[in-house]
Formats: sequence, C-alpha cells, structure tokens
Amino acid sequence: MTTPAPDAVTAVAPLRLGSALTVWPPVVLAPMAGITNAPFRTLCREQSGGKGLFVSEMITTRALVERNAKTMQLIHFDPSEQPRSIQLYGVDPETVGRAAKMIAEEDLADHIDLNFGCPVPKVTRKGGGSALPYKRNLLRDILRQAVGNAGDLPVTMKMRVGIDDDHITYLDAGRIGAEEGVAAIALHGRTAIQHYSGQADWSAIARLRETVPDHVPVLGNGDIWSADDAVRMVRETGCDGVVVGRGCLGRPWLFKELVSVFEGQVDYARPDFGYVARTMLRHAELLGEWLGDEKRGVVDFRKHVAWYTKGFSVGSELRNALATTSSLSELEEHLSRIDQDQPWPDSADGPRGRTSGAARVVLPEGWLDDPYDCAVPSAEAELDTSGG
Repeated sequence: MTTPAPDAVTAVAPLRLGSALTVWPPVVLAPMAGITNAPFRTLCREQSGGKGLFVSEMITTRALVERNAKTMQLIHFDPSEQPRSIQLYGVDPETVGRAAKMIAEEDLADHIDLNFGCPVPKVTRKGGGSALPYKRNLLRDILRQAVGNAGDLPVTMKMRVGIDDDHITYLDAGRIGAEEGVAAIALHGRTAIQHYSGQADWSAIARLRETVPDHVPVLGNGDIWSADDAVRMVRETGCDGVVVGRGCLGRPWLFKELVSVFEGQVDYARPDFGYVARTMLRHAELLGEWLGDEKRGVVDFRKHVAWYTKGFSVGSELRNALATTSSLSELEEHLSRIDQDQPWPDSADGPRGRTSGAARVVLPEGWLDDPYDCAVPSAEAELDTSGG
C-alpha cells in the first residue's frame, strides 16, 4: 500500500551536535524504558538506512559509575551503531560528572543525553526527572558537571514543560541549558502531571525555539504518530528536529517514513501484515540473541504484540496465543495463521502506548518551597537500577 506523504520538509538542516556529530535527518528515537534496548534500536536503524539518532534506555549515573552488571549490558552497542547515544539520569552533580567523564574516557558513547523529563513517581518522588528543573541552581550544577566532564562529547537535555500548570519550568531550564553549553534541547510538550494524557502543547516548543539562542538546536517531542505529524511540528514550531517516542511502538518502519519525507519523497510504502509478521519475528529473534536465551527473548517480546497487530484482523484467540508464546517456532506458527496479505489498516495509525490520564506528581517533601535551592536530594535519589 502506498500512502501519499505530506509535502517534503525542504528547509530543515542537519542536526549539528557539537563540532563532531552531525545527524541527518534531524530525527531522534526517544529513550523508553524496556523498549529502546539494542534489538529495538537495531530494527529502527535498519529501517532508516542508518540515518538518524537512536538513544539508549535511561542509564542511572550511580549504576554506571558502580559498573552495575545490568547497566553495563544496557550500554553495550552493536558495532554497527553509529553514533552511539546514552541517556543519563542523575540528581547529584558530582555523580553525573563522574558518569560523563567515564563515558568520555572509556569511549562508551558518542553522545550523552540528560533526562529531565521522566514523570514516573519512583523518579519524581526523589527529585529526579521532570521534578528536577524546578530547582534551577541544582539543574545548572548538574549541567555544568556533565558538560565539563564530557570532553568533546556533545551533551543534550530532554525535559517537559513543567511539573504542572502552576510550576512551569521549560523556559528557565532552556536558558540555563544554553548558558551551560548543552548541544541541543528537546522538549516534550506536556507537563509531568499530564503524563501521556491529553494533547501535547506544540506552542511551548515554538516558544522555546524563540527563547534560546539560535545556535542551540531545539527538538520537539509529543504526539508524533506519523511522518505527517513530524512535518507539521517542524512547520508550526520552527523546531530544528523531532524526537519520536510512542509513535514507533510496534512500528519501527516509522523511521523509514520519516527519512522519506525529510529527504523530499512524496510518497512511501506502508507494510502489509506479511511484512509486519517478518519484523515481529526478527524483533523476537534479536531479543533472544541479546539476552542469550530464546525463551527470554520471546517472553520479553510479548509486550510488543498488541502494538504490532493494532488494527489488523487477528482475532482474540490468536492475539491471546501471540501474547503467551514462548518460542520462535511457536510465534512463527501463530503468525502464519493470520492473513499475510492484509493491507495496512487506517485504524493502526494514531496514538499508541501508554495513555494513562493525569496523575498527581509525587515530589520530595518541601520540594516546591524554594526553586533556587541547590541542595542535592538524599543519596537514595540516585537510582541504582538503569532502564527506568
């Protein structure tokens, strides 16, 4: 099935991160816990022809400097992954600095992204993620340590609009990031309290682009479900590139479509179910190789089944079977029972992934008392488990 694509984006330049790293097209895979591991990044990169930037799952700075075994596996990149990108989470400037220095000195990655956008309670209750930019001076200290210890590696930051409508932080955070030398700033157009509900506010992305200096690229994130959405975001906000998260769940070929429109193609092919089924099998196989066990790989793959099959005529019995399979042969057998010639269904487009409604943001006691307090949260705030 060939779908007309939106008019090509002709005015967008390559994304330049520091002096050594140029990304084309300016498309970034957002870090997602339990999703953007090496196998998924491989699938997305293959679809894009190696173009774009594909970021790891969130890596906690404490776990990295302590060389936690799970964390060291999460930062393992396939030799074909270029550039290599790690997202760090941390609340202690000293620990963040040590982690950045370790990455630079041991050549563990080519790019470091800092997480200031995660809204989940286990992160915000300790002052991390989307809670941290409220503490302006602490944010500055963390950025200064990261940039100062990263050597020639570009350091970027990803954040949200704020904690809630009464505690908006993105403009101050953007100014601080630019002053401390970050190579780019990505903004998810939602507050922490929204989680993934409602509609992303793209006007905030436009305002951030107007606020920070032109030499600092601004990337937009939120509600990019298609190549058309990416084009609209760039045109409506003036942003320098896009960050894609939930829109590629069960749809790694979205990156192929994004490359197409950014490179001026006027149409692109949408897969039939046979193509989707082959991609599902490859995804499960890659997970098994990465985990060192076929069954573990297939079990881990189960969470992707609903995303891959969304909109297709599968039937509840087969969906159940796919979601409980334990081997590649069993997965292949179940997939073969589905009509392989089914064209891409329109109902497969649009929102996917977590759509949980707004929820109270859990913060440390007294967190909102002083936005300029730079005291580091307790040692417990430095999570010791990577991957979200």
